Amino acid sequence: MTYIMMLFLIGLVLGLVAVASNPSPYFAALGLVMVAGMGCGVLVGHGAPFLSLVLFLIYLGGMLVVFAYSSALAAEPYPESWGSRAVALDVSMYLVGVVLVSGMFWGGWYEGSWISVNEFGEFSVLQGDVGGVALMYSLGGGMLVISAWVLLLTLFVVLELTRGMSRGALRAV
Repeated sequence: MTYIMMLFLIGLVLGLVAVASNPSPYFAALGLVMVAGMGCGVLVGHGAPFLSLVLFLIYLGGMLVVFAYSSALAAEPYPESWGSRAVALDVSMYLVGVVLVSGMFWGGWYEGSWISVNEFGEFSVLQGDVGGVALMYSLGGGMLVISAWVLLLTLFVVLELTRGMSRGALRAV
């Protein structure tokens, strides 16, 4: 289990480097899908399969639709790929930074973090993430409404920023 979690964490870091280093939105979409999948794998490994499923479906179902629409509006005729020199230089700089920062924190601090939320399952009636979902919908309803409003506002801001001079999706009447 530890090796699988390490694989998920390494994939998460590599996906984050792929998203951060790529200037073209077309190739960064693959990095975003990789980050979402690896992050959900980390959550499953820590004992939150329902939260992982909800996060994966909402992220890939909603946010990538907005991402695909905004990248279609900001289309480039010749986008840079991961094979170009500038992107390869960025990838190497980010990976060196990750290695240096992880070297600063290297030690035995991570050994206690592999305990899943269901480790003490004999004391509970429910699985660990189900109680959090019920709490999110009961006491966090206002925060869910605010989050939906912020996502809608973000959609309009992204569409307005990518519109350019061509009078695209949002037109002034």
